[in-house]
Amino acid sequence: MKITPEIIKTVLLDINHPVDKTKFILEENIKKIDISESSISLELVFGYPTNSLEKQVQESIKSALKNLPPIETVSLRISSSILPHAVQRNLGLMPEIKNIIAIGSGKGGVGKSTTAVNLALALSEEGAQVGLLDADIYGPSQQRMMGLSDRPDSPDGKKILPMVKFGLQTMSIGLLVEEDTPMVWRGPMVTGALEQLLRDTLWKDLDYLIVDLPPGTGDIQLTLSQKVPMTGAIIVTTPQDISMIDAQKALKMFEKVGVPILGVLENMSVHVCEKCGHEENIFGEGAGFKMSNTYDVELLGKLPLKTSIRAQTDAGNPPVLAEPDGVVAKKYKEIAMRVAIKISNLAKSKKNVFPKIVVQNS
Repeated sequence: MKITPEIIKTVLLDINHPVDKTKFILEENIKKIDISESSISLELVFGYPTNSLEKQVQESIKSALKNLPPIETVSLRISSSILPHAVQRNLGLMPEIKNIIAIGSGKGGVGKSTTAVNLALALSEEGAQVGLLDADIYGPSQQRMMGLSDRPDSPDGKKILPMVKFGLQTMSIGLLVEEDTPMVWRGPMVTGALEQLLRDTLWKDLDYLIVDLPPGTGDIQLTLSQKVPMTGAIIVTTPQDISMIDAQKALKMFEKVGVPILGVLENMSVHVCEKCGHEENIFGEGAGFKMSNTYDVELLGKLPLKTSIRAQTDAGNPPVLAEPDGVVAKKYKEIAMRVAIKISNLAKSKKNVFPKIVVQNS
């Protein structure tokens, strides 16, 4: 049988993704196919980071192609090209930031900040350039979760450099004030400060900026959602109905301002005893599943309630870093990959793209 590029494409398009088990190679991902007697050389480019998947994807592709006689060797190159995606109507993209992902919840205490820092670190581990903005002016926590204590620098007295640690560019009001200093500000002052933190920070070439929003659906959250160009939002809830009721409000708020919902994440889903491994649904069960069905959004994953998550995050060494091969870290990484894939499938941004002009002599 003569091997042609069309035959190879057919095989590639039928391979399942290692994470979500769906067909994931599109024709647009296939950049090069070279056939030489018994060998094939391929180049694939995806719209999301692929560090952890590269080995699995290579094995799946090589295994599938080697079933085609007389193929003996397969050379495969995989890379990423993360593009900006569409945001709310009438908003332009921000310089140096391709995609902004909001992490929201209808109430506090559901683990939203812990989710934000671990997802940011997971995306960074995958090979993306990632930033983390702590948008909770009244109760900033990301400086503690990232183990940051120094003050950020300002090269000109106007703009400010993000703090960089673990490969993550981070900014929080907690880096600019003493930890025990209360921010006794009214709504307009808070939204103004947040916009300054976002726009006056010298972010550098970010594929994703994770924004840890304050809890609730009030004026601050609504103003931010209307003024900040967001690619999408993730809603964090716990399994109990009370949490789900408030999380639904956050979801509806994002929908009203035209921010796509990337999915729902159920945190503290089940308690796992650190000594015996016994599992118990302390906060009930099923809220994430109910929201997923009711609003036709993806349930991105369910995370356990474990002492180690709290302890590691409080110590400035979140689970994704503290136990990179542990169960919790793997869950965060899987959720981060689902989010990145979902974003890559959204409409690409056409804003800030200057049309090509061709001048011809008539």
